[in-house]
Amino acid sequence: MSQANSLRTLSKQKDALGYVSDLSKYTLPQGIVGLTGPVARPAPGTLPLRGDLAHVALAGTHLAAHYIIPMPRSVGDAPSALRLNPEAEADVITMLEARSLVEALDFAGEWAWVCKGPKGPSGYILITELAE
Repeated sequence: MSQANSLRTLSKQKDALGYVSDLSKYTLPQGIVGLTGPVARPAPGTLPLRGDLAHVALAGTHLAAHYIIPMPRSVGDAPSALRLNPEAEADVITMLEARSLVEALDFAGEWAWVCKGPKGPSGYILITELAE
């Protein structure tokens, strides 16, 4: 399936489920992105923000070494636990419904760091739990 067809399919699923944000709205920030004052650190598992990476939608409000334009993915045929850390024993933030849409931000080893949108929640799921 071509990327354009995949995006159209995911867009139709998004419209039906109403979860993942409209990816066409993610653009690089204009002007200077800089430190303008203190920002409260969000609780783990909320905003898609780590020390090294952040969702591109947070570029104007939160500092990270790199900003990621997310890749739309969907959960496989079974529900998946969204975990606080990339470990099987990590606390579960929430359960992701089967075939629900997520935004993939990073892949490392057997884990994917995903979110439901720029306002979260965010966490880790096994890559094998994502649909092909």
